[in-house]
Formats: sequence, C-alpha cells, structure tokens
Amino acid sequence: MFQKLQRKWKVNSISLVLILVTFATGGSLCGYLGKLLLGLTGLEKNILWFIIYIILVTLLWPLCVLVISIPLGQFSFFKKYITKIFGRFTGKKQPSKMRVAIFASGAGSNAQKIIEHFKNSKTVEIALIVCNQPNAGVLHIANTYKIETLLIEKERFFKGDHYLNDLQLKNIHFIVLAGFLWKIPTALVQAWPSKIVNIHPALLPKFGGKGMYGNNVHQAVIEAGETESGITIHFVDEVYDNGKIIFQATCKVEPEDNTDSLAQKIHRLEHTHFPEELEKVLMK
Repeated sequence: MFQKLQRKWKVNSISLVLILVTFATGGSLCGYLGKLLLGLTGLEKNILWFIIYIILVTLLWPLCVLVISIPLGQFSFFKKYITKIFGRFTGKKQPSKMRVAIFASGAGSNAQKIIEHFKNSKTVEIALIVCNQPNAGVLHIANTYKIETLLIEKERFFKGDHYLNDLQLKNIHFIVLAGFLWKIPTALVQAWPSKIVNIHPALLPKFGGKGMYGNNVHQAVIEAGETESGITIHFVDEVYDNGKIIFQATCKVEPEDNTDSLAQKIHRLEHTHFPEELEKVLMK
C-alpha cells in the first residue's frame, strides 16, 4: 500500500511518512477545533450538532493540514493536493505543467536565467535542480527560488541506478544541462529520448568532446586562431556533444581576446538565447 502511495504521489519514502503524519495530525487538530468551537455555542449533542460538526471539520481540514505541513516541510505537496481536490468539487481542473529538471555543477548563472524566464509560466515548472557539487552556487539559487534540489554522487550516477527512480518519482518530463560537467548515462538518455538539452560554449562540431568545457574550450578556440566562436544548444545522446543541433549563435574572437574576455562574450550569448530557445523546444 505504501509503495502504491509513493508512486501515486511521486515522493520518496521519507516524504511519504511526513505526508501521512501531516494527514493524521491535521485530522486530529481539525476534529479538536470543531468540538471546541461547538462547545462555545452551547448546543446539545443531537443530529443538528453532528451536522454542524461535520461541516466545521470539512471547512477546517484544509487549513489545519496546511498549518501542520509547514514545519514538516510538506506545504508544497498539500497546497497542490488541496487545490486538486477543490478543482474536483468546482469542476475546474488545474492545467498540468511540464516539470523540468536542471542539471548544473557550478555557479548556476544559466540556471538562474532559465528559472527567471519560466517563473510565471503557466505551462512549464522548473521543478528540480540536480547538482554534483555540494558547495555549488546553483544550490543557493535553488534555495532562493524555493526549488527542490537533488545532490548526486559519482558512483551511483555512473554505476548504480543513475538516480533514474528519483527523477521518475518527481515526475520529471524534461532535463536541461546548464553547465553540468558529467556525461549523461545511457540509461537516462533512453529514459528521456529527445528530452535532454545541453548548451555548449562553442560552435559544434568544433571544440566538443571529453574535457571540452569552460575555459578549456575558450583556450582551444584561441589557440586554433579562430575568428569566431559562440554557443550551441543541442539534444543529448550517448556521445559527448553529438546530439542534433537546435540553435547556434556566434560572436567574434578578437586578437586581444583571452579566455576570460571570450568567456564573457559566450556568457552573454547563453543568457540571451538559452531560455528563449529552450521555451521553443518545450512548446513543440
């Protein structure tokens, strides 16, 4: 039974326990408050008393579970749960949003631009930040925007279950790589076919592959004497920087450019184009 609830609500085992505790505690609280309020009226316990009590408990229950859910960290779940129930009674269904997970390893500037872009979206929700560095700036960004995080470790990601179950339980529909430095395992690529997008800080197919990230890319571009660089947004497959190209934008490489100045140009392109191009992909 518990496993069925876990799959239905798309939560892990700890969250499931906290949700059940919230249900029980919230139910007890609204029952107590209902009796307390009726006691103030002086009504005798008859049929009318029980009818009023049932109405009071029904009205108090959403408020009680929401209050209890806050210290237990389950407010988001119960807010959605109660909204869904209310929608059933009123006949108004809440439109389901596409749930997106952003994988990032560093400061998270691209992740932040994407979060801000979809902050008020009625169709897309940035539901999860996945990170492989416990001190990465992107985790602080996630905390600021109240987005759930998943900190992953190398052994499990590459040789274990690849966190496949965790992502599926959180009902992730699409994955965005925004400065994520690990290669995506084949199992995840197959689980989300044509639903994983990456941004690369160069014009693929040039300057791609293992080790080609950050300043390594910019240094390679400068040493090759390129007069142009840019960004490539592409789908992810089983090979490094090999998936179908979605979009490219370019910038000039001047003779006086170094890795830092070229990186700044690339960042401007990323911040300008990545959220907009991602939205086009998600809306198809």
